[in-house]
Amino acid sequence: MSLPWLSAMEPSFAGPKASSGPKRFVAMTLGLGLIGENLFPSNSGFNYQPSRYLKGLQKLRDEVTVVSGTSHPGVTGGHRAEASILTASPMGSSGRAKNTISVDQLMARYLGDATRFRSLVLSTSGSTSPCYTENGAMIPPEDRPSRLFSRLFIDKSKREREKQAARVRQGRSIMDMVGEDAKSLSLELGAGDREKLDAYFTSVRDLEKRMAEAEQWAKRPKPFVNQKAPIDINDPGDLIGRQKTMCDVIKLALQTDSTRFISLHIPGASGSIPIAGVDDSHHSLSHHGRDEEKLDQLALVETAVINQWADFLRELQSVEEAEANLLDQTSVLLTSNLGNASNHDNRNMPVLLSGGGFRHGQHLAFDKRKNYPLPNLYVSLLQQVGLETGHFASSTGTMNGLESI
Repeated sequence: MSLPWLSAMEPSFAGPKASSGPKRFVAMTLGLGLIGENLFPSNSGFNYQPSRYLKGLQKLRDEVTVVSGTSHPGVTGGHRAEASILTASPMGSSGRAKNTISVDQLMARYLGDATRFRSLVLSTSGSTSPCYTENGAMIPPEDRPSRLFSRLFIDKSKREREKQAARVRQGRSIMDMVGEDAKSLSLELGAGDREKLDAYFTSVRDLEKRMAEAEQWAKRPKPFVNQKAPIDINDPGDLIGRQKTMCDVIKLALQTDSTRFISLHIPGASGSIPIAGVDDSHHSLSHHGRDEEKLDQLALVETAVINQWADFLRELQSVEEAEANLLDQTSVLLTSNLGNASNHDNRNMPVLLSGGGFRHGQHLAFDKRKNYPLPNLYVSLLQQVGLETGHFASSTGTMNGLESI
């Protein structure tokens, strides 16, 4: 049976103590942005005055960093830039641009082999996500909490597990045969084609490694959790209910160390949202055109989204792990491709960061006219989980002012 991370699992060695437990990352991405004037404080630093949206987070103030004046250099396209939230890759307007690997998948690629699932790609609704493979292919999300719960915690019989392992082995044998044929073919190819074939072999070896891991996990029982499977919310307008239900399962996934890298996309709700004082759809409200009534209703919706994100942080705080808690070990990011959904502006993206061993409690205010590169934050996040890299997409280094504890 899989166990959650325990302090006894840490290696013993002389010298300074390493950080307790594994490092994790959760990205919550919003398809319709947040109103900047309601989110960003008017002053910077550790003594900032809380904005309208941050007033409900004051008990978590020392656990949250607010970042303003950032965006992905060269990324435009309004809603189309949803594909660039975690990749920072310009997608253009023609639809022909190829995406690159997202920051969560880069973590999973190199650090995800310690858990049953390298990563989880989730959504509150829909079939699109901001998560992309190294080949630029979008990873379809799971948008039903009940199915996610079953995938994580509902065990098949021993016989079914053995069948699943056998299917994985069969897949590996097919890859072996393909590899042998390709090796024979390489003797007849020119230098350019041999380079392409070498890249192919690298992909095959990586896939074979993952399939070997999958075979081993298929034989093992899933972790037991003393909670019932969640009930899916069928109301497409219940944005907050869907966010909460998925967050409840995410917490269990992290707590049982089933995975360490998770993304949850919140694309916005269709239909009426069950929040007192709101009688329009999320998409309509986000394209407010400075209409005061729409702005007031949108503020209620966005406040609820941020408060639910804060509730998730509190849930992670409540889970003790080694000499810390789960939030201390998990970087939790909230952001969006849109700084202003009403005019489809991709500048001045909303950014909130919590946990993960960073020093929080401040407002990092960069230039709203000449934005600071948000990929620098991604470099900081990559380094924090243990990847030795100094570059991601259009980054120029790590994020200024963001320090580890």
